Amino acid sequence: MAVKKNTPFKIILGSSSMARRKILAEMGYEFTIMTADIDEKSIRKEKPQELVMALAKAKADAIVSRLQTEGYKDDDSCSTTLLITADTTVVIGSVLVTNLRTGVQKGEWDRAEVYFHDIPNEVIDDLIEEGIVLNVSGALMLEHPLTLPFVHTVVGDSDSIMGLSKTLTEKLIQEAL
Repeated sequence: MAVKKNTPFKIILGSSSMARRKILAEMGYEFTIMTADIDEKSIRKEKPQELVMALAKAKADAIVSRLQTEGYKDDDSCSTTLLITADTTVVIGSVLVTNLRTGVQKGEWDRAEVYFHDIPNEVIDDLIEEGIVLNVSGALMLEHPLTLPFVHTVVGDSDSIMGLSKTLTEKLIQEAL
């Protein structure tokens, strides 16, 4: 577990993803969670890079709108609140950090690839029977004990494949402040 950072800002993670929660916690941040109720299937873009950014933006917009409706105000005792939303399609992911005080949004997409050795049918059947992989994007859990032995190569950051690039998130947090 990472050491908690003493930050002069609050973070809201706009995601219910267990992997994203774990990654942000590993980065040493304390955060609260809010989810967006959006129809992701209604948002379509030709390029996956555009799609993941559009989904992250739609999530951020929905959460900001909800905060405004609920009368949220940035607490004066804390200089800034950052809202982090993300999305992953294929293994192209996006991160969007919204400074709730200034309205500044900083976002980018990144790409990571994972190559597997052949995964035996028995392992696939076990994964399906267990059911956990059915609740994650693309039914891909790189870190799962049943799939991890079959990972051949990861190009890029494994945390990008899990749903939230630590490097990109840290960069965008600093840019949004």
